Amino acid sequence: MAEAKRIVLAARPTGEPKPSDFRLEEFAVPTPGAGEVLLRTIWLSLDPYMRGRMSEGPSYAAPVPIGGVMEGEAVSEVAASNNPDFAVGDIVRIRSGWQTHAISNGKGLIKVDPKLGPISTSIGVLGMPGMTAYTGLLDIGKPQAGETVVVAGASGAVGSAVGQIAKIKGARAVGIAGGKDKCDYVVNELGFDACIDHRDPDLAAKLKDACPKGIDVYFENVGGAVFEAVFPLLNPFARVPVCGLIAHYNDTEAKPPKWAASMMRAILSKRLTFRGFIVSDFASRHGDFLRDMSGWVREGRVKYKEFVTEGLESAPGAFMGLLKGANFGKQLVRVGQDKA
Repeated sequence: MAEAKRIVLAARPTGEPKPSDFRLEEFAVPTPGAGEVLLRTIWLSLDPYMRGRMSEGPSYAAPVPIGGVMEGEAVSEVAASNNPDFAVGDIVRIRSGWQTHAISNGKGLIKVDPKLGPISTSIGVLGMPGMTAYTGLLDIGKPQAGETVVVAGASGAVGSAVGQIAKIKGARAVGIAGGKDKCDYVVNELGFDACIDHRDPDLAAKLKDACPKGIDVYFENVGGAVFEAVFPLLNPFARVPVCGLIAHYNDTEAKPPKWAASMMRAILSKRLTFRGFIVSDFASRHGDFLRDMSGWVREGRVKYKEFVTEGLESAPGAFMGLLKGANFGKQLVRVGQDKA
């Protein structure tokens, strides 16, 4: 019997991904060669950007090939090592994808310091999502004390951190999330000043009420109707870090908004700044991020929530749910047990 498993891309989805777009395969646990290590996956991160990797369209990264292991970052344990830089039992972070075991020559392996927090946080609040929030907000949004910061996807891994960092910087934080439970969590647990349910038919009016002085920074994770509600409220010189557009990831054709011309006029007349970004743009900021965010988490100034499904087999369903907002917090898959 094979001892290892992986999930590969079986077909490129049209619109929403479906179960048949993924395939579970079994394979023999590989043996590391000279200079290599064998990794046993403990935690797998699921993130919206993975939908783009399933498509062939032009993007900032190459698509996953048909039959290739699905893209993803993992926290793994070194199970065997022929590399002097890594010992058996080391915990590492690596982009090894949706599989229970992987071989690495050490390139791209980052050791995880368990003293900073639970190892799962290295792919959550202390990892890529947290750093995305930190750099996008602080380096592009540049919130000032007293300004209003609005963030879509406010209960998710990135959005929840954005709002809490905005509060630390003295800004007013307004979230947009899906459902009463998520909005209550954002306000009562995370300390946002307000949160609006994006499913509310009066979204635009309620958002305006929550932002009586307009919006100075809008952290874009969603697009769609949420952006349409936000845009008229942007103040002169507002900054818009564009991190994600999850409302459009399953679109089958590109359609410019009917009001593109008026949007461009507003960008000009209000002197608005829109900047798309990928977290790797700010790689040089990793030390600052880890120092600040680990401190804020330790002090209780930044809280986080993890949404965990069990077993590699659960990854496709969890990912499809993630694209529909079914997760509540950072979406993780527990692939193996932590022996620590």
